[in-house]
Parts: sequence; structure tokens; C-alpha cells
Amino acid sequence: MDEKRILVVEDDHTISKSIREILELEGYIVDTADRGEEAVKKSETNIYNLALIDIRLPDMDGTKLLSMLKERTPKMAKIILTGYPSMESAIEAVNKGADGYLVKPIDMDTLLSKVKEQLRRQEEEEKYSEDKVREFVERRIRELESQNIEL
Repeated sequence: MDEKRILVVEDDHTISKSIREILELEGYIVDTADRGEEAVKKSETNIYNLALIDIRLPDMDGTKLLSMLKERTPKMAKIILTGYPSMESAIEAVNKGADGYLVKPIDMDTLLSKVKEQLRRQEEEEKYSEDKVREFVERRIRELESQNIEL
């Protein structure tokens, strides 16, 4: 398994540290940010497979950050974390591109399961895309070869 990179955007340092340690024990490369702007800057200079985003950050709403990251890195999976669950925030998160929504206090088994599920889905989508490109190129080569034979 190639190492997957995860960005944890959480202003509560205890939660951030706990998530980081658990994910690192699972073999992931983990980076943290405690503000939305910091997360945006990090995502401009690093490639992350997945972001865990607190819905309430000191400098912006997590759903705003979600939109910004979706625009900049559409293939990165994004999971919202919230200690203030509501139907409205869940709907807004999904509408803005969240791939998951977890309620604090976070059950770490659930977190790991959701992270693994999103990374597996991401790998499947990448493989599907690669297979489609390969299929297209092979078909096009056959078409060009058949045209050359007929000339």
C-alpha cells in the first residue's frame, strides 16, 4: 500500500493529536492545521488523499473550507467533524461536497472505518479512470493501425 496522506483540520489540539496518533499508527502520513487558512495553504503545497474538517474553526466555517478545498483539490476525500450535529449542517456539508459526516465525540473505530472506506473508494475511482484511459488509447491505436493497413 502506498502511503496515504491525511490532513486533519481541527482547532482542539487534544482531538487533533488523538486523531493524528491513531491515523499514524495505521500507517497514514498525517498533517494538521488548526485554522482554515492554514489548511488551504497546506493543500496548495502538499497532496492529500483525505481531509478531516472540523465544522467550527476559529477563522471560518468548516463548510466554507470544504467548498474551498473541493474547488482546489476535487479528488481529495473530505469528511466533516462536528460537535454540533444538526440536520441542516449535515445537508449543507453534503451539498458542499462532503464525503462523510462524523459526530463528536468521535468513535475512533468509526473514524478509521470511514477513512478506509473513502480511501478505498478513491483508489477504485482512480483505477477505473486509468482503465478507461488505457482502453481508449488501445482502441484508438487499433483504429489508427487499421487505417494504415487500408492505405
